[in-house]
Amino acid sequence: MKVTYVAVRYGPSVAGGAEQACRQLAEHLAADGVDVAVHTTCALDATTWADVTQPGTTQEAGVTVHRHRSRSGREPHFDRLSRDVLDDPARQPMARAEDWVRRQGPVCPDAIAGAMGEGADLLIATPYLYWPTVELARVAPSGRLVLHPAAHDEAPIRLPVFAGVFGAAAGLAFYTDAERRLVERLFPALAGRPQAVVGLGVDPAPDAAEGPLRELAGIGGRPYLLCFGRVDEGKGTAVLARFFATYKRRRPGPLALVYAGPVVHPPPEHPDVVVVGAVDDATKWSALRGAAALVNPSVNESFGIVVLEAWAAHRPALVNARCAATAELVRRSCGGLTFSGYASFEAAVDRIVGDARAATTMADAGRAYAEQSFSWPVVTGRYRAWLERLADSPSGRLAGP
Repeated sequence: MKVTYVAVRYGPSVAGGAEQACRQLAEHLAADGVDVAVHTTCALDATTWADVTQPGTTQEAGVTVHRHRSRSGREPHFDRLSRDVLDDPARQPMARAEDWVRRQGPVCPDAIAGAMGEGADLLIATPYLYWPTVELARVAPSGRLVLHPAAHDEAPIRLPVFAGVFGAAAGLAFYTDAERRLVERLFPALAGRPQAVVGLGVDPAPDAAEGPLRELAGIGGRPYLLCFGRVDEGKGTAVLARFFATYKRRRPGPLALVYAGPVVHPPPEHPDVVVVGAVDDATKWSALRGAAALVNPSVNESFGIVVLEAWAAHRPALVNARCAATAELVRRSCGGLTFSGYASFEAAVDRIVGDARAATTMADAGRAYAEQSFSWPVVTGRYRAWLERLADSPSGRLAGP
């Protein structure tokens, strides 16, 4: 079987959840003997989609990666132009919705042409939101398009252009049941379409000392909550900062909050809030090992790999109850707690920080759940089997979900 991915950006330095998921799935399929190629842009920054890396072909962890220059990236005033469109997305004319996709970028026709020329059994596009996926859905041969939507309950998915994108897919691969339910609710005609809830895998946590993160953050031996990932208001990081500042007024003490990840919107300054920026893999595991808990305040997640990584590092997770995907993971595993406002945030932090036995019990449950359901051999096995059935079926269609 040969599969070709089309992704907006690709590589180990890319921190985006959907793009990281694409790379991990591609690499594990390749390690399992599947012929895997990727066509992508030369971009690294999702706020501009500017060409950064060199175009060309490389071999990366068994995957053939083709990078192409984009015709255009994100328009400088896209966010301002976008507000009117997303204020009432379902009522937008198709032409305006398509124009929104183009202005958002990246527009990369060479990536589409390259993928179409691979002769792959399946063309896999991710995420749903960007021009390459929209264009591939328009031109892919019938029965050969697989969509990893990485869908959230957000305004853009209601733009009329995306009904055609989802409708073009011969099969849909989801990261959680919550994501699958969302897509079926928004696009009822897809209920009988071939589907797989694939999830993602997590490797056992490497041995890691706490020192590197503590030294980088300058927090010494203080206990801390860790928010790992893009520091972005759209990811809930500003809300978390406000909640934490309130918590510290009500609960003075040594507890700190550490943000680790690329910074888009710095949180408000606070003496107990530390922003260390993007970190390497070793420092990430150091940060997870030393944290009292991982806090993921984002509402818009399609999976939550960092939650699994926290469990691999034997730490509990605190997630936003409004995020169906991460709340589902925590609920099914008993590996942490959720918060829906300040009161529940305070109660959850009190329990995790103040009750070591409860925190350990949650971490144990999370790690056991991750090992049983999301080890890479388990994930790769179910994903490959589903793709092979889809590729071998007449016109790429299976008999049901």
